[in-house]
Amino acid sequence: MKRRVVITGMGVVTPLSCQVEDLWERLCRGESGIHLIQGFDTSIFRVKFGGEIRNWNPTGYIDAKEAKRIDRFAQYAVVAATDAVRQSGLDFSREDPYRCAAIIGSGVGGLGEIEMQHRRLLEKGPERVSAFTIPKMMLNAASGCVSIQFGIKGPSYGVVTACASASSAVVEAAKEIQFGEVDVVITGGTEAAVTPLGIAGFTAMSALSERNEAPEKASRPFDRDRDGFVLSEGAGIVILEDLEHAKRRGATILGELLGYGASSDAGHITQPDENGTGAARAMADALRNAKLNPEDIGYINAHGTSTPLGDRAETVAIKNVFGDYAKRVSVSSTKSQLGHLLGASGGVELIISLLAVKKGVIPPTINYETPDPECDLDYTPNVPRERRMKAAMSNSFGFGGHNVALIVADYQG
Repeated sequence: MKRRVVITGMGVVTPLSCQVEDLWERLCRGESGIHLIQGFDTSIFRVKFGGEIRNWNPTGYIDAKEAKRIDRFAQYAVVAATDAVRQSGLDFSREDPYRCAAIIGSGVGGLGEIEMQHRRLLEKGPERVSAFTIPKMMLNAASGCVSIQFGIKGPSYGVVTACASASSAVVEAAKEIQFGEVDVVITGGTEAAVTPLGIAGFTAMSALSERNEAPEKASRPFDRDRDGFVLSEGAGIVILEDLEHAKRRGATILGELLGYGASSDAGHITQPDENGTGAARAMADALRNAKLNPEDIGYINAHGTSTPLGDRAETVAIKNVFGDYAKRVSVSSTKSQLGHLLGASGGVELIISLLAVKKGVIPPTINYETPDPECDLDYTPNVPRERRMKAAMSNSFGFGGHNVALIVADYQG
């Protein structure tokens, strides 16, 4: 029999807030974390804004000397993980380190370090490239740094499925617990891709909104006038535990991961299946895995990136899975306020989904002004709405055709 998986801690780093409860309150007030980029000169860029973490300072979480040796994406993971561990009440000195794991997703890893060291190579020669280049840029650096931070000696690794990376990491973490390999996993995702190359690369794909005159209104999922996503950064980390382990140590159980589903489109490398077939399969498998009916889901935190193709395909997928109930389930995309955190988005959105269940409130999709006839569900436009619910679903879809759906609920004993 599979072991039950519960959530005992949560931590976030986002452009809107780096505290879970404050983030929730700001989301419900309809605030935006999107602004003009200050970290580098954008004068020659077509896109000049994003969900940038401003005034970042990990002091109090990471030793100053150590912080210089790890890229920002790994720093975000350590900070969010530390907050999650504090909330969980875990004392890893009392745990069997081989029964604990760190499984953390990222889409692009240490992109900023790659850019910096490449400039050094070209301008100053190979002897001036930093000895920390490789350990700072590698995608598994986040899980490695978190495992070092807490003395975790069980399976620790990185997961890469582009924008579904955090959700894929949660799936792998849940399996480790369900099948008895470990008792505790620090999991989720992290990203720090608001860099010159990150902005330029996504702009070249025509993937980003170019509303430079009103950055806070640029991300408008499901709105008829959406023109692309907003690149953002941060981390979302949760502590997953075996239920019995959490009960034995007297933990406060925040919620339960009831189910998950994953699939691949096996189509275009960046464009979603226009019929949402793979996304629908992931959602349907999550419902089966959780042993729930569509009507048991009160809220879907949509992937909803604000791209013309993606939002339409997700709408079709929801209709295919939820049938007549699709028009009655509450849907929203908090990317309207946070932007798209790429490989970190699923971790942050899983936390938001659990808070929605616990608080009985659906966070809004802001900037929803003009309905799109092809996107005709209840997207909770512009203001939050109260709704009691049994469970919520969080969707994450990534370049490469990766689809993941997670289902969470309040813990019922």
